[in-house]
Amino acid sequence: MPNPTLDDPEVFKIHQELSGIDVDWFRDRQRAEWSRYLELPMPVRTNEKWRFANLKRIREMDRFEAVTGGAPDAADIVDKSKRFQNVSGRIILVDDSQVSPVYLEESLAGKGVIFTTLVDAIVKHPELVQKYFMQQSPELGSEKFEALHVALLRNGVFLYVPDDVEIKDPFVVYNWALKDKGTIFPHTLFITGRNSKANLIEFQECANEDSSHLVVANAHLYAEDGAKPSHTIVQNWNLNTLSFQLNTNNAQGNTEAKSTLINVGSAQARQEIHGKIFGSGSNVEMHALNVPNGSQEFDQRTLQTHIAPNSRSDLLFKNALMDKSRTIFSGLIIVEEDAQQTDAYQTNNNLMMSEDVEANSLPGLEIKANDVKCSHGATTGRIDESELFYFLARGIPRMKAQELMLFGYFEEIIVKLDNPELVSYARELVQMKFAG
Repeated sequence: MPNPTLDDPEVFKIHQELSGIDVDWFRDRQRAEWSRYLELPMPVRTNEKWRFANLKRIREMDRFEAVTGGAPDAADIVDKSKRFQNVSGRIILVDDSQVSPVYLEESLAGKGVIFTTLVDAIVKHPELVQKYFMQQSPELGSEKFEALHVALLRNGVFLYVPDDVEIKDPFVVYNWALKDKGTIFPHTLFITGRNSKANLIEFQECANEDSSHLVVANAHLYAEDGAKPSHTIVQNWNLNTLSFQLNTNNAQGNTEAKSTLINVGSAQARQEIHGKIFGSGSNVEMHALNVPNGSQEFDQRTLQTHIAPNSRSDLLFKNALMDKSRTIFSGLIIVEEDAQQTDAYQTNNNLMMSEDVEANSLPGLEIKANDVKCSHGATTGRIDESELFYFLARGIPRMKAQELMLFGYFEEIIVKLDNPELVSYARELVQMKFAG
């Protein structure tokens, strides 16, 4: 008997029965979000938040089925999930199910660090989870899918770093999609206490190249006063996957919060990122490295909201488009009335590697204060032929020369990654995309 589709009224009931999360506040929240999902309309292109987006694949969501089984046999996937040698913790999820024990460096548990699955955290640390769970929304157009995410959420990752704890090696999460035509809802809650420091890296991959998937992921970062969190997502779903990534980055005072997206996978990826600065003296950086090829579409919508004075935010999203790929960037900086002395930047650069690609850029500012320094901009161009000639004149083949120039183009973002192994892997992914 086939699994039910997302529109089947039994789906929500089955998910609640199988999730094993018997906690009143969480189930109440899921029931409310299921109702909200059913009530909200599907997006339309006349809505500014969906301008330029290809909605054909999104309207065909019914072809995907809810994953309702238990943990799959995934020993081979576990073996593939040890890319990094030096880690503080590791969690592996396949189709939203935990498939191996959580690893957490023993000394960190003694310092009060919590790194576990979201299901485990809801049961063992209910007050902490409830304080932060879904307290912020990107508010950038995908509210219907956000509601679906919460309603059918089965598991995720919870990382809590207490005050004054600094951790060098990263925490690593692997989210795998396995079941063909399946739907998964990865959720990440990353909380850094006062004056703490930690690095979380998430890998998103499919077990099979030919399967298709719907992924609706949420990730929420909370940085308390003086914290220095870094969060990186490596989106490498296969080319039959429709993916949503809905993120918020919330910074209190004197924080240094950094988030990076590395996008190489998905047939179509919609990403919404809202960075909010609630306290003074903070510096929030938001980066993205995007390499679409074939007919891929990367649709990115961002907000940088300054609520407190004397803080800085810097967004840099870089695209290198190949073949017949498309990108959409719509970003807005909002400076509230009390956010004087704000220093905010927003840049979207597009490198066109083919005559048939399409890049849409919609940067914007909304300034309500009168003593600020804000700028935004977008560039679109092709490889500089004079620079290319420099390589060709020295005997370097054209393809190799273009590859080297592409590395140079992305290096500005790659060098900002906080881990040598991640830097090496990011360069490897760019090279693989360029090789086709």
